[in-house]
Formats: sequence, structure tokens, C-alpha cells
Amino acid sequence: MADVVSGILLLVGSAFMLLGAIGVLRMPDVFMRMGTAAKATTLGAGLMFLGVAVHFGGQGVVTRCLLVIAFIFLTAPVAAHMIARAAFSVNTPLWSRTLVDVLNEDWERLREAPQDEAAEERNA
Repeated sequence: MADVVSGILLLVGSAFMLLGAIGVLRMPDVFMRMGTAAKATTLGAGLMFLGVAVHFGGQGVVTRCLLVIAFIFLTAPVAAHMIARAAFSVNTPLWSRTLVDVLNEDWERLREAPQDEAAEERNA
């Protein structure tokens, strides 16, 4: 029974990883690629590690797999957010069909503000 469950988890996890890779190739701009890579591959890697934990079943393996899953779930979204923020700050072009750029107004206001006002906003 554990072999079937681990096989299903590995298969579904690899399907999510494949969908994430296809999404990275097919999405039109860096921000959509970032979301695809962060979400699909995080879930895919988590499911694959769960499959490994179910297959081997030892306490040490299960503990390590759960720690790796927690590490991936904590770091991958943060890394994707920071990369997307860096791409936005260097004015990476958005997809041509993007209707509203909500962050652009805030970034322009912060860029034009004198340093003293920007420091006061951070401290408030």
C-alpha cells in the first residue's frame, strides 16, 4: 500500500514540476514566470519529498524530508518575491496586455521623494 501511495505522490509531484517548467517557457513576462516557477515547483518538490518519506518510512528519512519540505516552502516564495522585486525596480517590461500597474505609482513616488521624507515614511 505504501508503494502505491508513494508512487502516486511522486507522479503527481513530477507532473507539477513539469507544469512549472512548461509555464516558465510559455509565460510572457518575468513576473508571470516567477509565479509559475515558485508555485508549481514548490508544490511539486513537496509532493515528491512526501513520496520519498512514505516510500522509505524510516524516522530519520521522514524527519529529513519534512525539514526539506519546510525549508522549500519557506524559502522559494521569498526568493521569487525578491527576484521579482529586483526585476521591477530595474523597470523590466511588463506583458503588453497588462492593464494596471499598481506598484508603479508607489515606486515613482518613492523615487521622487527627498531622502528625508522617504526615511520618515519608513520610520512611521
